[in-house]
Amino acid sequence: MRLIRLLLLAAMAVTAIPAQADDEAAVQKLTQLLSQAQTITARFSQITVDGSGSTSLQETAGELALKRPGLFRWHTDEPQEQLLVSNGQQIWLYDPDLQQVTIQKLDQRLTHTPALLLSGDVSEIRQNFDISFKEAGDVVDFTLKPKAKDTLFDNLRLSFKRGVINDMQLIDSVGQRTNILFLGVKMNPAVDAKQFTFEVPAGADVIQE
Repeated sequence: MRLIRLLLLAAMAVTAIPAQADDEAAVQKLTQLLSQAQTITARFSQITVDGSGSTSLQETAGELALKRPGLFRWHTDEPQEQLLVSNGQQIWLYDPDLQQVTIQKLDQRLTHTPALLLSGDVSEIRQNFDISFKEAGDVVDFTLKPKAKDTLFDNLRLSFKRGVINDMQLIDSVGQRTNILFLGVKMNPAVDAKQFTFEVPAGADVIQE
């Protein structure tokens, strides 16, 4: 299931430190940054572009809430409104325009559910990815390459600015890029647990996968 779609590569300064080959250092640094937040709320802006990078395929925006382990809520604004909710065990995808809810078991593999990189068990990162990183001033970029072959993406980049998640990019097997920019990020706010449950609206069609 494609969790996320769309926006913006963070530009690196010309003084950027070359990518580090030390996977252990990269794992420790990424684990440290991710472990700082047990909950996250933010706005997001997304764009998906084709393999050439010249054609925008989709643009959306919305808001999210994440809580470890494995709880997340992604709400995409109108006119392409959708709601994606996980309670750590299953996922609900609600499309208000279609009045349709798709329910499926949460795939716990980080390579199949990118949102779990921000809300899941950080100790599993080493098992799923080869990781490198580079730094430029107060920005740290991590490149994650899945070790498994049956993944939703070939390459994933996470960027942190002053220790806070700034953006994420996924590249699939045909070169399409989904870029996500996080805005107004709040780390460790109080988050209502009700955000991570979903009640099927009356009259909605339900697809159970």
